Amino acid sequence: MNLPERTGDQRRIGVAIEVPAPYGPRLQEARAVVGDPLASSIPPHITILGPTTLEPDEVDEVEEHLRQVAAAQHPFMTRLRGTGTFRPVSDVVFVQVAEGIAECEALEARIRTGPLSRERRFHYHPHVTVAHDVPAPALDEAFENLAAFEAVFTVTALHMYEHGVDEVWRPIRTFEFGVPAPVGPPRDDTSERQRS
Repeated sequence: MNLPERTGDQRRIGVAIEVPAPYGPRLQEARAVVGDPLASSIPPHITILGPTTLEPDEVDEVEEHLRQVAAAQHPFMTRLRGTGTFRPVSDVVFVQVAEGIAECEALEARIRTGPLSRERRFHYHPHVTVAHDVPAPALDEAFENLAAFEAVFTVTALHMYEHGVDEVWRPIRTFEFGVPAPVGPPRDDTSERQRS
């Protein structure tokens, strides 16, 4: 995993959507089965803001920024379905986000403003990593084992994670969405399915 350097009292954080039980534990177990050493140290999640270092005096401002972003967001349904890969660019296999893509993209754009304005290293692509930097046969196994995986859940909050000195990512703050979910006829998600 590519992590930004951390010096002195800096803290390394990330912002993500938690994959809830029973789906999260199942994906974590699937990651462990293929021998990914990060399986026990990274809870299954959809990244909104990747690993980022903060000075101690920046933390309060960042948390207030995340509160404001979350307060303006309504809950939304997310569907995970099937697998994809970033190979050959990166040795990663992931579970695809089939619904909820537009909402994840909007959250990512809003979060990357103000105190979290950062340049992207890659184009943002919401996904849930299930194998990273393991041998090719293990990547193939993860790809095949989860090809039929599907999960549907409602996202109601963002989580800020911190990377500990023990190399484990832990959720340290939850920012609940503040706008009620829209009520109306089912939306047409055809365009999102075509993009996934």
